Amino acid sequence: MADAVQKKFIKGNEAIVYGALDAGCECYFAYPITPQNDIPELMSALLPERGGSFVQAESEVASANMLLGAAACGARSCTSSSSPGISLMQEAISYLAGSELPTVIVNMNRGGPGLGNLGPSQGDYFQAVKGGGHGDYRTLVLAPASGQECYDMMIEAFDLAFKYRNPVLVLGDSTVGQMKEPVVMRGPAPRNDYGAEDWRLEGARGRSPRLLKSLFLEDNSLGEHNRKLAEKYEAMQKEARAETFATEDAELVVVAFGVIGRIAKSAVRELRARGFKVGLVRPQTLYPFPSALLADLARKGRDIGRHFLTIEHNCGQMVEDVRLAVRRDADSAFFGYMPGDMPSSDDFIGPILEALENRNESKEHKE
Repeated sequence: MADAVQKKFIKGNEAIVYGALDAGCECYFAYPITPQNDIPELMSALLPERGGSFVQAESEVASANMLLGAAACGARSCTSSSSPGISLMQEAISYLAGSELPTVIVNMNRGGPGLGNLGPSQGDYFQAVKGGGHGDYRTLVLAPASGQECYDMMIEAFDLAFKYRNPVLVLGDSTVGQMKEPVVMRGPAPRNDYGAEDWRLEGARGRSPRLLKSLFLEDNSLGEHNRKLAEKYEAMQKEARAETFATEDAELVVVAFGVIGRIAKSAVRELRARGFKVGLVRPQTLYPFPSALLADLARKGRDIGRHFLTIEHNCGQMVEDVRLAVRRDADSAFFGYMPGDMPSSDDFIGPILEALENRNESKEHKE
């Protein structure tokens, strides 16, 4: 809707709200926690104006289980929290995945482990992409690096949730949540519930009852259900994507996600201007991970000894997935900027140059 397009100078947290509203969010349940409190605050004002339901639950556990009920009815529902709050939601997220229910969960990652602090961190990567709760399940995970992506990815998150009947996690951090930028908003997005009328619970008058569950006690039933889920997770792989920058001739490719990827891009751009052949891959989906893209870069760069450097705002988590992706033809070094403080692009120049030097020494040794 061209006439609905507008630009606002807003926080990433606020962009999350506008994205959810334009995606047709009908129900929002949450409990306050810093640094994402702008989300429930703004949602409490705007969602009722659009005919939706806002509930400040008594805890994160309660809000996540409210999602279960709303999603079972086919409502477009979401919640948001920050790291310790997301930990409390894990049991319900497992139930949502096991029951194949679509919903959107936002985590504005803060420092940890434990209570940590309110500063930025990427310490929740493992929790987000490896399941987090009990059992054999996955959530789709999107990683915004800007206010614009906060808005755009919320719209995409609702679409993916219904497309795959699965929870979708939007993993930001306190930086992208609190940072103010111009955000272009396009108004209400086209809605596709992907046949939800065939499974949602809305009363059985005039039709056979429906059953949504994650408990399978009959012989072989759980195995069959898990095989079905595994096939769905395999189908999700086509959703993998990443931003690439200057990778064509890169001798060293930096891999970083979220705001760290954005900062690393500035460092790569500066080093390019100084004549160093470095590039960047910024995964925009963390699950599914853009493994095929990285593997292709490693294969095509084998003749020039292309190497990789993973930069994260943690002690080393995504680097495991990068190494798995490139393992046939290359390897990845790692630089971890410790959580709690915010790095600048200058903090990455040294580690990138060191990785480039080590790559050159390794190449000379092989020759």
